[in-house]
Amino acid sequence: MQSLTSQSELVPGPRGALPKRCALGVAAASTATAAFLFGERVVSWVSMATLLLTLGPSVHGVLLFLEETINHSNRYRGRSLLARLSDCGLQQSLPWVTLSALLLCLSGSPLPLPHLWTLLWLCAVFYATFRSLGLTAPSEVELSDICETRRMNVAHGLAWSFYLGYLRLVLPQLEDSISAFCASHQSSAPLWSRGSKRLFILIPVNANISHKLEDEDDRVQFYDSLPNSQLDRGGVRGRVYKHSVYRVFNHKGQAHDCVVEYATPLLTLHSMSQDSEAGFGEPQRRAQVLLFYRTLRDVLERSLECRNRYTLILLDDEHEDDVHYLSKSLLRSLQQQDTEEFSMFSSLPKPPEPPTPPPHQEQSHNGVLSREPTLMFSLDRPRTLRSPVETSDCLRGPNEYS
Repeated sequence: MQSLTSQSELVPGPRGALPKRCALGVAAASTATAAFLFGERVVSWVSMATLLLTLGPSVHGVLLFLEETINHSNRYRGRSLLARLSDCGLQQSLPWVTLSALLLCLSGSPLPLPHLWTLLWLCAVFYATFRSLGLTAPSEVELSDICETRRMNVAHGLAWSFYLGYLRLVLPQLEDSISAFCASHQSSAPLWSRGSKRLFILIPVNANISHKLEDEDDRVQFYDSLPNSQLDRGGVRGRVYKHSVYRVFNHKGQAHDCVVEYATPLLTLHSMSQDSEAGFGEPQRRAQVLLFYRTLRDVLERSLECRNRYTLILLDDEHEDDVHYLSKSLLRSLQQQDTEEFSMFSSLPKPPEPPTPPPHQEQSHNGVLSREPTLMFSLDRPRTLRSPVETSDCLRGPNEYS
């Protein structure tokens, strides 16, 4: 495994509207071709084609409506009839059936009426039959697109639960916990750089989580735990939230302390893939892990409570032969965070130099200034009332993390 600096090659993005644009382009070209071939009869042919395509879903929607009304009426308790029709797809298909039928009546049928009615009847009946038997069911790509668009995937629920039930509660208190830890562990204080004072969340693509990081990499050693955070949550008084501090060594033996943990919802995905009743294979698990990462990343980027208090590390599973993949991933992330912090502080504008007064204004006679007193304003940047903080760690060179 290794941590990727750019996740664009691994994490799939949301599906776009290319099929829709292509379909509209093909439909426009086909309509233009039909207009060239049939002239004024093109409206009749387009109306008949639209009626054939929309009448089948309407008949299938009627069958679904009967099933829901007879056997599942308790699911719609308190909901209107229009809501039930919409759930069965009738509210979407019936307007198109009505419009296309009206246009066909006004423009005239391109086929003899007996042939037209026979074609409409057979197409509607066979479409409903094929759809009920699953022969025209949505493809896997369509189902995936629907689930992602409507936030119906397992990964979406796990990512939001991880954020709302854990990260949003503990991350705002993380910096104070690290400060208290450094105050009680003087030997550890110099090993914390500015960029390491975050929660580093590991997300392996294969969802295989080790409960002890030192079992994965001997350069990552457990050091101690941060002070416990207690919150009243879900009827539990003083529920305890803990974080573990790990000491990460590079190839030179130089140590860096940071707070590291795996994303625990991945344990659920891994357990589901091991249970046959869940119907969750390895390809589905991998797709859900990547979707979990993308969803959690997007949610955290919009969260003001968690901003600059976390780092997501996605671990690829293509390089399992590297026994120090975990320490290298953590050190790479630490170096990146320190570089960003140093660049941010070094980019601050310097205050302008105060103007030098003329020599004749600096002369005094018997301790009295030779000019009238005036108001003077300081051009220095405002200073904090807090005690000075050691920031030398943020100036570490890149070789210290390798």
